[in-house]
Order: sequence, then structure tokens, then C-alpha cells
Amino acid sequence: MQHHDHKKLPHQSNGMFVTDAGFETSMLFHKGFDMEHFAFYPMLDTEEGRDAMEDYFVPFIKTARDSGAGYILDTNTWRANPDWGRLLGHDLNDLAAINRNAVSFANMLRHDHGAGVNVLVNGVIGPRGDGYDPATVMSIEEAEVYHGFQVGVFADARVDMVSALTMTNVPEAIGIARAAGDRGVPCVISFTLETDGRLPTGERLGAAIAEVDAACAVKPAYYMINCVHPDHLADTLWTGGDWIRRIHGLRANASRMSHAELDECETLDDGDPHELGAQYAEIRHMLPNLNVFGGCCGTDHRHVARICEAVTQPA
Repeated sequence: MQHHDHKKLPHQSNGMFVTDAGFETSMLFHKGFDMEHFAFYPMLDTEEGRDAMEDYFVPFIKTARDSGAGYILDTNTWRANPDWGRLLGHDLNDLAAINRNAVSFANMLRHDHGAGVNVLVNGVIGPRGDGYDPATVMSIEEAEVYHGFQVGVFADARVDMVSALTMTNVPEAIGIARAAGDRGVPCVISFTLETDGRLPTGERLGAAIAEVDAACAVKPAYYMINCVHPDHLADTLWTGGDWIRRIHGLRANASRMSHAELDECETLDDGDPHELGAQYAEIRHMLPNLNVFGGCCGTDHRHVARICEAVTQPA
């Protein structure tokens, strides 16, 4: 497999990159899978789960190809960390194998479906706690050790990059970024925001980005925002500042609901793909380096295809 050193990552390129969308919500509401603790990774051991994942990812890779874009191919590992693994009956040895297998599956998808596309295999790291509620915040040192386990497995499996998705707090993000820096793996930090445009722990996005950058000898490759609706971003982005240039990616929700409302929601709010695409095009004007486009809760390949159309149309 090509090592990450040989491929251009989004922050090294002016080109566009595509990601997938609301993976877990798609598996739950579109494919009908029942997921304990919102974790799909156990299904990677089943033919049914692998087939569903292949069916899910292929349209996104096609969208990237049709758009002349690169594709960031996520591993199904958002919940495959020690605390969540323990709840699902998996110890560290199990989790190491699970994370390795997830990388192997992503490599297989790249081999089988990625012809003509710059496909980057991205090791996904989720929060230790709930992605909506940072009930307990680790110290930086605790986070570095805790998430260093998964970072290490990804580094050994020679992923192109790792991404910490749905980060709710700064110390956890710093710990992951430091662990990735130590292992020489390019790292993306993706913060989630509440309806007020702040992190769940109350920090402003610009301050959080500056704090992570300042605390890391090897800074994150770039930052992303995920699991928030564009309506809740505008005021934050209008404040401006140098930190704006550090944001390369956006994976927004289809729904305008708050995290608390989404957590209780038993039906899928998939919003309006055309409206979401138009909102991405507007946000692109506020974020000069934005070149990674995907979705989060409630979105699927329809939304991402429409987003790609919207952001590539001349203004």
C-alpha cells in the first residue's frame, strides 16, 4: 500500500476532496441495522455488514470521480476505542484487530472502486465519551494515552491520515493531535458545535483551534467542522481571524436540530439536499481554504452529490 508520504492531502492541494455522509444514521435508518451504542464496527465481521458498507461507499467514490475530486475514505472505527469497545465486549487485543481489519476493508474498497481517483484511507477516531455530551473531559495527557492506542494501530496499518471526528473539547483534541504527531501520521481535528456556534464545552471555535495549534509541536494538518447545521455556523465564521484559514473541511448535518434533540430523535430528518448544497456554497465564501466536502447526521450520497455541484458552480 502507498504510504501517506506519497499522496497529496487536502491541505497540500488546491483540489477538491469528497467524504461520505451520515454513515451511522444511514445504516440505522436506510439499511435497518440495529446498532448497540451507535457502533457499527461489529458488523464488519459479517458479510451482511461488509456488503452494506460497500453499497454505501461506492456512490460517494463515484461522486468524487464525476467531480474530478479526491476521496477521503473513512474507516468504520468511530466507536472502536477502549471504553466503547469494553461496553461491546471487546478488549484491547480485539480492538487492535478490529481497527486493522477496518483499514484492510478500506484498502479493499480503494483497490476495487478507486480507479482514477486519489483515494486517501482515513483512520477515524471518535470521542471517548458521547459525541453530543462531554460529561467528563480528560486531561491532555490522559487523552494522548487513551487515543494513542488507536492512533498507533492506524500508524502501523499505514493509513494515509487520521481524523478525530465530533470532538467536543480541546484537551481531547490536543491529546489526539500529539499522539498522531509522535507517530508521524497526518491528523485532522474536527470539532462539533452547538446551535450557538460554540463547542459543547462552551469555547469559541477560533479559540479552540488556536489552543490546539499552540499546544502541539506537530500541528494538525487541518481542521474540520462536523455534526452541526450550516445555520449554526454563520455567526461564528463571520467573526473571522487567521484561524479561518486552518479549516479545510465541513461535514454538516441535514437537520437543524440541536444535539440534544437529535439524540432523542427516532425518525430520520434528512433535510433538503438542494438547500444544504446552497448553504455549503455560501460557507465556501467565508472559508478560503475549504476544500473537503461531506455530510454528517441525516445526510447521504444525494446530499453530497448536490453539495459538490453547488460548490463547483461559478459564483
